[in-house]
Amino acid sequence: MRSSRFSIENYFHTQQINFHVQCKSLNLTADKDGGESMRKQGSLLVFLLAACVGLFAACVPAAVPTTTTTTTTAIPVVDCAARGPGVDLHGCNLAGARLDFAILSGANLTDANLRNAYLMSANLLGANFTGADLGDAFLTGATLRGANLTGADLSGAILTSTDLRRANLSGANLGYANLTNANLTEADLSGTDLTEAYLTDANLDLVTWSNTTCPNGIVQSMECPRTSAG
Repeated sequence: MRSSRFSIENYFHTQQINFHVQCKSLNLTADKDGGESMRKQGSLLVFLLAACVGLFAACVPAAVPTTTTTTTTAIPVVDCAARGPGVDLHGCNLAGARLDFAILSGANLTDANLRNAYLMSANLLGANFTGADLGDAFLTGATLRGANLTGADLSGAILTSTDLRRANLSGANLGYANLTNANLTEADLSGTDLTEAYLTDANLDLVTWSNTTCPNGIVQSMECPRTSAG
């Protein structure tokens, strides 16, 4: 009876040991498989991360090189030898030039030097002489109707029988100029200097007088006497 009991206990003990051995074996196998699985998963994650980085780099647009363009505007050269309607002669040195009967209507002669120039019977209709030097110029019979002579120097100029209708002579210097028989109808003589100028038989209808220096040297805003003698 005692022998049978020992045999039974021995059997169960043996089975228990076998069970623990098998469990340990299973745990080792599980640990081995799990580690291998984790290693595989880690490798896969590294691969996917590298792939994402590669795709992101491919999607980022390449830097576009910037270029700076410098635009240089060429300043047109004035041809001072040009002639004709609307011609640009601003700033040109035409001192003493022979321009009798020239057609320069609408021309730009701003700041041009026309001292002692010959412009007899020239067509200067609507021309721009702002700031021009016409001192001692010969303009007998010239057409300056509607011309802009603002601030121009016409001192000593010969303007006999000249058409100056509606001309702008504001601020111009006409000292000692000869305007005998000139037509100044509706001309603007605001601030104009007419010291010692000759206005004998000049047409002064509807002229604008404002702070005008008359031939007698008196500044007034009404029609001036025709000569310095009053």
